[in-house]
Amino acid sequence: MSFVDPTPAPGPAPGPRLGGRRAEAQRNRERLLDTAREIFAERGVGASLNDIARQAGIGNATVYRHFPTRRELIVAVYAEEVTALCAQGEALLGHTHPVEALFGWLRAFVAHVATKRDLALAIPTDGQRSALFDDWHAATRATAARLLTRALPAGTPDADLGASDLLALFCFNASATTDSEQIDRCLALVRRALFPREPSVVNGREVDLG
Repeated sequence: MSFVDPTPAPGPAPGPRLGGRRAEAQRNRERLLDTAREIFAERGVGASLNDIARQAGIGNATVYRHFPTRRELIVAVYAEEVTALCAQGEALLGHTHPVEALFGWLRAFVAHVATKRDLALAIPTDGQRSALFDDWHAATRATAARLLTRALPAGTPDADLGASDLLALFCFNASATTDSEQIDRCLALVRRALFPREPSVVNGREVDLG
């Protein structure tokens, strides 16, 4: 005679279900940020959240669950841009040519300032704005300082040059022109002033300063 165990078979453990939901939520968040970044770049930061949700293929309720306000979405998109810029600098610390690494990153910094200005300005002025920008500026300065320290050995005539000086200089540069050749020329001029024995190479090509 066979024996049938009356105890019901255990259902799936709750952990994997929760993990699956968390993973899906993370994918939705990343899709929203990627889509928002594209739409903001194409149409400006005033683009409709409904349009972002529609293009991302995500329901409005999910959008507002992740980002209850437009401000929170803009902050998240801009924060990712700063993180990506700093990560690029960290990766360049392994470059075999420290001067190339520094000016390659400065070129990316100028592009960031020039193309993300509207996004940064769209973050409302409130009690949190200053703290956010202080953190972002500190992260950017730290990245620039590491690249500069590696490129500019102690004891050289300009060894006291600060990362803040370079970033301020190229912030002005990004604000003054969007002409790519002019930006490269300004970077090459600074490179020649700091490293007169180095070729005036920016963005992978030598810039004619004659």
